[in-house]
Amino acid sequence: MSQQSRDKFLVKNDSCFAIRDINPVSKVHFLVIPNRHLTHLEQWNKSDLAIIGEMLITARELADAEGIAETGYRLVINQREDAGQMIDHLHLHVYGGEKLRSM
Repeated sequence: MSQQSRDKFLVKNDSCFAIRDINPVSKVHFLVIPNRHLTHLEQWNKSDLAIIGEMLITARELADAEGIAETGYRLVINQREDAGQMIDHLHLHVYGGEKLRSM
């Protein structure tokens, strides 16, 4: 893997990887993406709990590393077009670094 490719990943492990969003909507905005291709949550089953857990732990660890854990951050998974899912691969958005608007 080249240095340039390595620099794109905030984290990469056996279950998932994290990258910065190319169109951030907050000061800190990154994506945690499972290595296993799944489009929607209904494709997951109990055997996938370890992957989901790793995604959440990765999000928490990166929130700490990015300095947003103490002030707060938001986790979002968009499901389908009406919810704003733009990519056909399930992923977790992590937003923070500023006061976020209530939803």
